Amino acid sequence: MSFSFRPVSLADQTAYRVYLANCPEVTSDYSFTNLWSWAPVFGLEWAWSDSLVWIRQNRPKPLLWAPVGDWRQQDWAAWKAAVPHFFQNFTRIPETLRGIWQSEFGDRMRSDTDGGLWDYLYDAKELRELRGNRFHKKKNLLNQFKKNYAYTYVDMNPEMADRAMALQDDWCNWRICESSNQLISENEAIMKTLMNWEDLQDVIGGCIFVNDLIVAYTIGEKVTPDTLLIHFEKGCPEYKGAYQAINQLFLEHQAGQAIQWVNREHDLGDEGLRKAKRSYHPVAYLKKYHVHFD
Repeated sequence: MSFSFRPVSLADQTAYRVYLANCPEVTSDYSFTNLWSWAPVFGLEWAWSDSLVWIRQNRPKPLLWAPVGDWRQQDWAAWKAAVPHFFQNFTRIPETLRGIWQSEFGDRMRSDTDGGLWDYLYDAKELRELRGNRFHKKKNLLNQFKKNYAYTYVDMNPEMADRAMALQDDWCNWRICESSNQLISENEAIMKTLMNWEDLQDVIGGCIFVNDLIVAYTIGEKVTPDTLLIHFEKGCPEYKGAYQAINQLFLEHQAGQAIQWVNREHDLGDEGLRKAKRSYHPVAYLKKYHVHFD
């Protein structure tokens, strides 16, 4: 059996979302928007079978990611026999699939993990309300922002996406994106998402304006009926509390009661990012693994 890999395409997003909806565990890596927006950075491609979408990165080295579909309905031994060249080295394998494979293959499979790839999962109600001593600093910064600035919150739309791109350009100048390959790659993914806003499904966002100047924006995606994934969040450093404001206002306006969890993705081992994500008190982590077959 052989598969033909092809680039991740907007034309396939509806079909892909059907496979993703059948996945027992959805981590941030496998949302359509993440796969599509970061595809040029990782050289991502996919190959389709009747029951699974196989994903391969080509940069910085060729590796398979988790196949997307209903893992519980697969004959994994048959898959391994049919495509033995697939079952060698995998990365970003969610804990649920790792457990299924461990039960199937035992000591013929080895795995290790990288905490920098774990997704941070939060209680959506806690982030909307920011109640209690744990969130005192966040609530204080939010209140300062609301008190000090005549702000307006606006849902993201194509016109707002154009305005958000202007802020993103400024943000990259402030952070000197050219000095960091990670920031360059992130900027490319953000711009790709904003420029194609009308064509993306299940993607939502918000912007904050002060005196007709955009000072913060965020982009999210509903990846399951009860989980909202936050892809990107940027604010102007001159406006104290802008990040706390866009975080809370976005959830208040667009994360309805059906949304129980907020996934704020991983920290990639960056200590500053790790500290910021932990400051919002995650309630769980979605663990991912590197898996190696003998």
